[in-house]
Amino acid sequence: MLSTKLSRREWLTGGCSLALASSALWRQARAVAPKSVKIANAAGALNLVMAELMRQQRFLESLGLAPEVLAVADGTRILGGLVSGSIDVSTMSGFGQVFPAIARGAPIKILAGGTLLPSLGLFSAAPDVRTLKDLEGKTIGTGSIGALVYQLTVALLQKYGVDTTKMQFVNIGSSADILRAVSAGTVAGGAVDVTALGTAADRRIHLIEHGNMSIELPEYTYQGAWTLARNIETERDTLVRTLAAYAKLYRFVQNPQSKDAFIRARHAVFPKASASEDEAQWTYIQNNRPFAVDLVLNTERLRYIQALNVKFNVQKEILPFERVADMSLAREALGLLSRNP
Repeated sequence: MLSTKLSRREWLTGGCSLALASSALWRQARAVAPKSVKIANAAGALNLVMAELMRQQRFLESLGLAPEVLAVADGTRILGGLVSGSIDVSTMSGFGQVFPAIARGAPIKILAGGTLLPSLGLFSAAPDVRTLKDLEGKTIGTGSIGALVYQLTVALLQKYGVDTTKMQFVNIGSSADILRAVSAGTVAGGAVDVTALGTAADRRIHLIEHGNMSIELPEYTYQGAWTLARNIETERDTLVRTLAAYAKLYRFVQNPQSKDAFIRARHAVFPKASASEDEAQWTYIQNNRPFAVDLVLNTERLRYIQALNVKFNVQKEILPFERVADMSLAREALGLLSRNP
């Protein structure tokens, strides 16, 4: 008959094994602890909805991250936050200003695409302004000279042969501020969120012919992901996971089955919005599929923005792709996503 008593040696051995097992479990728990990441993105209406959708779907958390996502109105503040170390990365903001900063020595790298198409359109409340040519000799509402909204507006006008020297450009502010100015008739036209098409009639404004920038300027990458070079060296895994989470978000929202989730997110951000506003933004996404589901940006897209910068005297020359971008993290993110769909 076997004895059920344990010797002192057996107790010590068992206790030691238990301690080792507990230590291994503790190390494992620490290994899978969420990694903190601070993200700052442009504070546009669609971006706010996308941020809420990301929060509700927990795509960042599903990839082992503990996110803090901030909405920032000014791209200069995003750049300042990166330099100061108060934020780690921007995933959905314009980066036209990044190129001249790099030319001046800023150690910044563009990592991936975000919103590939500019979600803006030229609107007017003036009955006699129906075409882009009708804007000649009139006042146009934009952002600051050389900034994103200004560049897009001038690029579109010049594409159709409009003489921009005969126009007065006024810095109104954000696209939301421009919308109010256009609706009030303060300016003859201006670039506002094209997803407002569903409420244009309510505001007594109309989209000018050939004014939809999503259609007319598809080469312009509206938003992307970018960070400091030192963050790539020290936080590469966190950045790769972050990019993978945003790829999941882009793929999710461009799937028609996500409509209910999108509407819930939009109601959380804009509880007083009408059903037509919700439907307009959802329809825009489904019709235009603006998001970079495959993340990687090619040389031509970055060259296009730089060429506009040179044209508008924002930077002196086009910089080599390798100096301004590092798409290796985007490719790693796609690989991670293929293993963790």
